[in-house]
Amino acid sequence: MRAIISVIGVDQIGIIAEVSSLLAANKVNILDINQTVLDEYFTMTMLVDLEKLEIPLEELKDKLSQKGEEMGLSIKLQHEDIFRSMHRI
Repeated sequence: MRAIISVIGVDQIGIIAEVSSLLAANKVNILDINQTVLDEYFTMTMLVDLEKLEIPLEELKDKLSQKGEEMGLSIKLQHEDIFRSMHRI
């Protein structure tokens, strides 16, 4: 199973490191990553593989959300199928 993670907020040191560390600790593999800084705003989109995830998906979503709150960011995870459905024309 794959998912899309989006991260948005004011740029700061360690965003990629913090999010990547949380994912690695939960056995989530990053397949692709795209990030940019627009003025002072950081945006990142990740495609991740959840095949080896050992906790419920909702728990991972909560952990990412909590990390986002700690860092002043919005971090959202969506199952790939839901993401594709939402972005179809």
